[in-house]
Amino acid sequence: MANVTRHPAPLTTAELAALALSLAHLGAGPQSVTARRGLRHAFEHLDLDDDVIATTLSTLTTPLPPDVARRARAVANAISARLVIRLQYLDAGGRLTVRDVEPVTCLVHRDYWYLVGWCRMRRGIRAFRFDRIVSVEPTDVPARPHLAERYLPFQRRAAA
Repeated sequence: MANVTRHPAPLTTAELAALALSLAHLGAGPQSVTARRGLRHAFEHLDLDDDVIATTLSTLTTPLPPDVARRARAVANAISARLVIRLQYLDAGGRLTVRDVEPVTCLVHRDYWYLVGWCRMRRGIRAFRFDRIVSVEPTDVPARPHLAERYLPFQRRAAA
């Protein structure tokens, strides 16, 4: 029987987001270095001539600062458990708000990580920059199920 080389389908945006979030809070130890190298390998099929994509992939594969990584871990746990989280969030104008959020997924765009979730205060989907999240408090309140694919920007939509 002849050997047939199969090329797996590229990772979806949601799969990349989940993998990157899993790596985000590993820190800078040996396992995380190997895992990030694996993630870079998964990106080899992408056209990196695009500056936005190249910057985003660099951010995806760079360890988060320890304090941000701790918040990322709390967010990842809430996504997995489908629980609402309470954020203290510093917006672009420097205003601090407390928000109850149903976390859906996380993504990276250019130089920043974002939590994407349903903000109960604003009654809509919002993206929260990780570096502006002051604190994350887990709650025991169940979050409604949300499909990450419906909340991720930067992806092609099927024509209706």
